[in-house]
Amino acid sequence: MRKYLFESLWKGPLTETAPSIEEEARAELAQALDRAARQRLGRSLSIRAVDAGSCNGCELEIQALGNAFYDLERFGLRFVASPRHADVLLVTGPVTKNMREALERTYQATPDPKWVVALGNCALDGGIFAGSYACVGGVSAVVPVDLHIRGCPPSPTDILRGLLALLECATAQKQAP
Repeated sequence: MRKYLFESLWKGPLTETAPSIEEEARAELAQALDRAARQRLGRSLSIRAVDAGSCNGCELEIQALGNAFYDLERFGLRFVASPRHADVLLVTGPVTKNMREALERTYQATPDPKWVVALGNCALDGGIFAGSYACVGGVSAVVPVDLHIRGCPPSPTDILRGLLALLECATAQKQAP
């Protein structure tokens, strides 16, 4: 034990460098997302995050969207506590048997127009939990999914790009004859 104590004193903390995306690029991406949401919905985008049984890796990246580095609130994007106020259900993890009914009820409580985004590899097909006795499978096995954002976990920038792509696609479909 003493050996580990002395090693920790000499090595110092392990930290990662900040993401390489520039402030201007991040701000431009978030503003484009806000413009697309206002064009499609007439207001800012409301997101309800649903953990269907994940390891919390994706949740950490979702939480990073609200920190001082990304700060989505300044662009009008917000996370809501109730599915009744949400436009997007951001679902993480494989759907466990215990969460299946809760996810279905959350989906039914979300008003139209609504979109479901499966976030991470586990939400796509169960990921490393696929085939487990406790898992139903990916999110699409329970509710219809509009967009998959791959990654284990996907970065906050990838999440922003995915939401922007979702809104741009929805806007293009609305404008098509």
